Amino acid sequence: MKRLLLMILCLLPVAAQATVNLAMAPISRMDLPWWRLRFEQTLAAAKGDPDARVIWLGDSITQYWQSEGTLGYDNILPVWMRYYAPYKALDFGIVGDTTANLIWRLDHGQVAGLHPKLAIILIGANNLGRVHWDAALSVPGIESVVRIAHADLPAAHILLLGVLPSIRSAWVDQQTVAINAALRARYAGDPVVTFVDVGPVLMRDGHADPSLYMDPHFAKPRPALHPDAAGMAKIAAFIAPDVQRYAN
Repeated sequence: MKRLLLMILCLLPVAAQATVNLAMAPISRMDLPWWRLRFEQTLAAAKGDPDARVIWLGDSITQYWQSEGTLGYDNILPVWMRYYAPYKALDFGIVGDTTANLIWRLDHGQVAGLHPKLAIILIGANNLGRVHWDAALSVPGIESVVRIAHADLPAAHILLLGVLPSIRSAWVDQQTVAINAALRARYAGDPVVTFVDVGPVLMRDGHADPSLYMDPHFAKPRPALHPDAAGMAKIAAFIAPDVQRYAN
């Protein structure tokens, strides 16, 4: 009995210190009816267009490529049609998703049956939101997304976009810079993954330009997070050479 107790006491500190990085863990949102419907729609879209040469994986910023508005700033779909429709591209963005939610989707068939030439990944903004996962947690989460996407799509080149600048807090700004610096170093010279920081096209005087974001235009203005039609056009134009290189 003493020996067993000693073993337990010896192991307890190790167990107590053991932690799980939730940014790397598959976390479902299937309990949300609207989220489940959106996920099912993306699966149906994949089955309906298995010849897509480009796919986008991400959160609301990615989903907003499909925004059809009447106010100009919210009419983003024409940008998508110009830059991505020629590649029969698919949009797998879901509002509010973190790296953990995208990992869950990939684990549950998000890209099953697809053979694109290029996968564009834009994820991480929500890690810095309500869940408050810093760079130390988020970078491994993004790396996990990339690793799983490559395993699921071995023939596709991966274009990894940096976390976009926003106007939320000084802490978010600091973590965004740290995340992008770590990813730039991690994938420098990688033959499969190209990292691109598109942030500069959305900035003015070293900060996110609020005139290129949708959120300040809302009836109840919110901090700038989602690029508007002009901002998304700048992103699309900036990465167009990479898309043409790898998707053609």
